[in-house]
Amino acid sequence: MYEKAAQLIKKANRTVAFTGAGISVESGIPPFRGENGLWNKYDPATFEISYFLRNTKSSWEVMRDIFYDLFGQVQPNYAHIALAELEKRNLLHAVITQNVDNLHTDAGSKNVYEFHGSLKKLRCMSCNSLVEVSKVDLNTLPPQCTKCSGILKPDAVFFGESIPKDAYTKSFHEADRADLFILIGTTGEVAPANMIPRIANARGAKIIEINVEESSYTGSVTDIFLQGRATEVMENLMRQINGSKSE
Repeated sequence: MYEKAAQLIKKANRTVAFTGAGISVESGIPPFRGENGLWNKYDPATFEISYFLRNTKSSWEVMRDIFYDLFGQVQPNYAHIALAELEKRNLLHAVITQNVDNLHTDAGSKNVYEFHGSLKKLRCMSCNSLVEVSKVDLNTLPPQCTKCSGILKPDAVFFGESIPKDAYTKSFHEADRADLFILIGTTGEVAPANMIPRIANARGAKIIEINVEESSYTGSVTDIFLQGRATEVMENLMRQINGSKSE
């Protein structure tokens, strides 16, 4: 299976990676759903834009606890780094990620479409300006814009918000263009992102899926299913691409 997957990657004209929470679990970021998911500990309603607008300070306190204290020190793992290496070698042309952790960019990937935005930047709800979170003091909540004193919000998509237009357009454009998609750590449950691999498959793209367990894609659009942790599978796959045998 690894040999076949490696050959597909080597021969494809345009390969796109499509990643979900599973790729970042080994960096120390828990998924939102599932047995150890954040939604078992925190109320998902906290991340609705309507709740944020009504309860800005309390919402920010939870977000600081989860995203900026818990996630603040995480680093890319081998799976992120391997995708960046494939891009450098012109074997991967884009990464579409549902994650908001910025780890693909931190790993060195250049062509990244953050479908649900990023936590590494804050956006002013009044003047729409962006600022790096590292430049903002989160000891005082809610943080305020230095330009207009408006409230700053993580530049990630909350429930009830629209997908960023640029990321949406480019991601679905890749579904039309690519002849190979590599799915890593995604359940295929979150719309409208979950339609991207299905559209790609309908356009003729082959699908390689890397996951610890079967997803909604496995029995429907997946051509090659490589089961296991993202880092382990990517290590085997990269060895195969580099010409040595994987177990």
